[in-house]
Amino acid sequence: MMKVSSKLGFVAVACSLLMVGACSTTKKEAADTTPPSVTQNNNSMTSSIVPGSAEDLRVNVGDTVHFDYDQYAVRGEDQGTLQRQAAWLQKYPQVRVTIEGHADERGTREYNLALGARRANAVKEYLVSLGVPSGRVDTISYGKERPVCTESDESCWAENRRGVTTITSGATS
Repeated sequence: MMKVSSKLGFVAVACSLLMVGACSTTKKEAADTTPPSVTQNNNSMTSSIVPGSAEDLRVNVGDTVHFDYDQYAVRGEDQGTLQRQAAWLQKYPQVRVTIEGHADERGTREYNLALGARRANAVKEYLVSLGVPSGRVDTISYGKERPVCTESDESCWAENRRGVTTITSGATS
């Protein structure tokens, strides 16, 4: 009887260890930071992002700039993003874009629609000043109607004060 009991105890401990081991992650799994759109192939990185696509613009160039509270001037730290957008648009002359102007939740609907329009136009004017034909760039204001963050605090409001470049036609699929 003692032999059976000790064997069962051993089996129970072994099973417990196997179950714990099966639930844990390895260091390699936890440390894998490869973006989902990138795969490794023979020690070189290859991207599944199609050049000239909306994803290419968003991931490799940047499609969003932000604005200070109640302002529509392009900030110095966002000029680089718009310079990359202009270069990208010159590389893909068939692409047309729409600049979306957005505001945070503070202020009236009408005020924020007007502010969003000024922000979208400021982005368009900056791109045109860098050589992008104005006929390829449309603008629209969403005011406070399409927030990316819904908390009522400064960090969230800062995310919502933005201009977003979206492709409307001519993108590579």
